[in-house]
Amino acid sequence: MVPSEGGSADLLRKPVNALAIVPQSKRITPLFRKSYNVMLYLAQEQGLEKDIFRAPLSNVIRGLDFDSNDTALVKKHLRAMASTTVEWQSPTTGEGSTWAVSGLIGHAEIKRERGQVWLEWSYSVKLKQELLQPSVFARLSIEIISQLRSHGGIALYEICSRYRDVGRTARQPWSWWRPVLSGKPETDKTRKQEYRFFKRDVLKLAIAEVNAITDITVELVEHKAGRFISELQFKVAKKAQAALPLRAPPAPLDLSLVIRAQKLGIDDLHAEELLHEHGDAALRAGLDALEKRIATAYPEPLRDPYRYLRTLLTGEASRAPKKETIEIANQPAAPRQNMVIESKRHARWQEEWLRRRREKVISDLQSLSEEEQTRIAALLLDDMEARKVHPSIRKRLQTSGWQHPMVLHEMVRFYAAASIGEHWDKPTPQQLLEVAGQLGDE
Repeated sequence: MVPSEGGSADLLRKPVNALAIVPQSKRITPLFRKSYNVMLYLAQEQGLEKDIFRAPLSNVIRGLDFDSNDTALVKKHLRAMASTTVEWQSPTTGEGSTWAVSGLIGHAEIKRERGQVWLEWSYSVKLKQELLQPSVFARLSIEIISQLRSHGGIALYEICSRYRDVGRTARQPWSWWRPVLSGKPETDKTRKQEYRFFKRDVLKLAIAEVNAITDITVELVEHKAGRFISELQFKVAKKAQAALPLRAPPAPLDLSLVIRAQKLGIDDLHAEELLHEHGDAALRAGLDALEKRIATAYPEPLRDPYRYLRTLLTGEASRAPKKETIEIANQPAAPRQNMVIESKRHARWQEEWLRRRREKVISDLQSLSEEEQTRIAALLLDDMEARKVHPSIRKRLQTSGWQHPMVLHEMVRFYAAASIGEHWDKPTPQQLLEVAGQLGDE
């Protein structure tokens, strides 16, 4: 269970000007932002009187072999923190200190002392006071942030936590939210992006993640200028949570899976994306499968480890026989036939897994109280109206309830996306293997 705002465990006091950071030069990844939060937490613990902050590197990052080249990935992130230019601004215009632009940290250094590897870092002189002893800040749980996967989810949680007692964030142009939640610098291409794509690719995922994992719930409020969406804000409400009585330092971030993916030929940025999109367990199982595929080199050596791993994790293998056929076009007939058989098996396992997942979601819904089912049905109706679902289906929901055959698939999708996540219908390799073991190969 996550701590409430009233609890004292692992709370970071993050200044409002550091919540809505806008990258100016490089992308801010989820791992990048999480690492920065852990370092800021540790610096606040050490106090404003210090100019240089230090901690065992293992307190910030775990899963590394410090006597190998593994630290290259950490150095890359630290280098980016020092060189990435960001705008510091409050999500509420005029709140907090003045606008500033700088790097996220002043410097960083890794050194070995008496057999232990230490990380040292500093902050810009102009920002240090506000970062370490903020006058206006949001209380953030490092433990909650560690469970969020997308940059949008982390940024939205941080911003909305500032308004948990107010109930509503400030209104900002929707284009203001785009770099803040995506973590990507604005380009000529993104400036031309339509709102609906930003909502589909970033907003919906971030909102679902925050509502499923954190100690707050958020609801998107869209404001129009004529026929078009012009500004966004979010309603914020606190969840009833039990406070944790003891203060605990943040758990170090685990880089071992990213480094393992690198050694299998996958770029670290791609590996981080897969880690935060699918989670530790799924990526670990996927890397196991990738390792075996590389070792066997059957029916031919693997050409693109990243593409193969991504296909495993997203469950696209059964939907992409054309690509497999192209890759083995020059192979004998037997390997091609084997590939078709494997694809059919994979599709059958996936279908059975999805049937079981849907049954479980329906069972979970039926176990809720009538009042809760009614509340969720009302939220589903709002969602269907926003998506312009056919009026006949919306009417069935209102007259016959969510278990009507015309409505049931909409409710399953809606509830599963909120309670499990956007990828609720995508089995991990490990889950497919469990189904395969039960069904057999026929």
